Amino acid sequence: MMHAIVLVKVDRVALAVLGGELADVPGVSAAYSVTGEWDFVTILRLRELDDLAHVVTERISQLPGVTATQTMVAFAAYSRHYLESLFSSGE
Repeated sequence: MMHAIVLVKVDRVALAVLGGELADVPGVSAAYSVTGEWDFVTILRLRELDDLAHVVTERISQLPGVTATQTMVAFAAYSRHYLESLFSSGE
């Protein structure tokens, strides 16, 4: 399993509907509307690296209103929940 973060810029008219459309893309585990330079942050969970190109270039980038994307591949995933379960003593 691999993870990637995709930042997404959209046309202003697409802001109201694109969050749901991003979340519906296979491989997208979450889509967040955010402040700042980018409009959305999506978290991808994919089986293989080859799936990344398909999801970003053929699915996310082709959604109406998407004007730009920036993709970051995660080397490792860290979360409080993951770390607590990894080191849990079972008590």
